Amino acid sequence: MAHHKSALKRIRSDEKKRDRNRYQHKTARNAVRNLRASTDAKEATALLPLVSAMLDKLAKRNIIHKNKAANLKSSLTKHVSGL
Repeated sequence: MAHHKSALKRIRSDEKKRDRNRYQHKTARNAVRNLRASTDAKEATALLPLVSAMLDKLAKRNIIHKNKAANLKSSLTKHVSGL
């Protein structure tokens, strides 16, 4: 157990950040899954910029690695262009 006030505050703030990061990561994963499952070209084309922005934000905030974001965006773009 932490003994300093600053350590207790750090524990509280870390938990909030962890919850926020998990929520954003899960939301982006669901969006990627929905985009991959999409068979309608118009719908997929509309979703692609939104999902790309989500991935960019995750990479910017170090929730996922920037190369992982780039690889996901690339594969999603190939999927959408193939529809």
